[in-house]
Amino acid sequence: MTVIDKQNIEGMNFENSRKLLDGILTETRLIKSLVFSKEFENDVYIKPENLQTTGSFKIRGAFNKISKLTEEDKSKGLIASSAGNHAQGVAYAAQKLGVEATIVMPTTTPLIKVEATKSYGAKVILHGDCYDEAYKEALRLKKENGYIFIHPFNDLDVIEGQGTIATEILEELKDVDCILVPIGGGGLAAGIAISAKKINPNIKVIGVEPEGAKSMKASIEKGELICLDKVCTIADGVAVKEPGDITFSIIKEYIDEIVEVSDFDIMEAFLILLDKHKLIGENAGVSSLAGLKKIKEKNKKIVCIVSGGNIDVLTMASMIDRGLVSRGRIFSFTVDLPDKPGELLKVAEVLARTGANVIKLDHNQLKSMDRFMEVQLEVTVETNGHKHIEQIISELKSSGYDVIVL
Repeated sequence: MTVIDKQNIEGMNFENSRKLLDGILTETRLIKSLVFSKEFENDVYIKPENLQTTGSFKIRGAFNKISKLTEEDKSKGLIASSAGNHAQGVAYAAQKLGVEATIVMPTTTPLIKVEATKSYGAKVILHGDCYDEAYKEALRLKKENGYIFIHPFNDLDVIEGQGTIATEILEELKDVDCILVPIGGGGLAAGIAISAKKINPNIKVIGVEPEGAKSMKASIEKGELICLDKVCTIADGVAVKEPGDITFSIIKEYIDEIVEVSDFDIMEAFLILLDKHKLIGENAGVSSLAGLKKIKEKNKKIVCIVSGGNIDVLTMASMIDRGLVSRGRIFSFTVDLPDKPGELLKVAEVLARTGANVIKLDHNQLKSMDRFMEVQLEVTVETNGHKHIEQIISELKSSGYDVIVL
């Protein structure tokens, strides 16, 4: 494991990195969120890095790193491995700096990220089912072709570039109490923690990992790097089996806490951000907002970094549907009805009485155990939350129906 020299960390110059990034970044000013503030009883702000040109914060670290390469190194060409956002950051930075780049991406990478990376002039190679397999292939190609490898997180220059986010946050909100940041490999969290605590050591920095890919938390708890057997989460951008040794060393010392969020927490955060702020965040990108559920403190000023917004339309549609179900905005159920006239009307009257809006109905005689005596009615209704759903179920049961929730 790499031992990090304290002087290297103390020597990070986030202001110089910001100057290098001048003219490259889109300004992402803080957004006060009334809805998240009310729901989680804190003063919540959003740092919308999903609005960057490449759709994520990754341009910061990639550009900072590539800018510092010698001309000789640049002439060798670059290679990187990425689940998508680092790929676009490297491709965009390489294009701006006139350097050739090859990116290895997992075969599971959403098409929108693959096409966006190609649009910046990079050569894309699809390999492996997850980031770690793409990473190994990139290292093989580096050795074979003499490329300069641009690591997505385990590099001090990359970490320094990501840390510029914290300096921007503290310029706008000097009295921030806590910053929530997604953790995959740990580069963003490491940079944020160092940068923020350089300015104010009392700021709490909390990392957020999905339950199905908590490699950093497992490593911290064990006191050594852990490689998970598998990762399973909708947040593909942070689905990392093994964090970096550099980021592990930094996070172990500088991060105050790491919390876990479920895929359902992520879906809910995605839906609220889209519905109330009209902002699109990818699954990994909204995990910081999902992490608000895990914060015990109240009435604190909290900044959540929405780290990216690169999500394809089909995934977005699925996220909206699942988020609506999770929030109690959509409710699906079945009841068995006697196969005689007027029974469907009785159910409709109950639903009308409770204010449920029917959006889908399937009256299927073939699904019942006794197709000649009963018919199964499958209904999907629009609702106003979980209490409303409980009311609907109670009314249906009072009317003699056995409700099966789907």
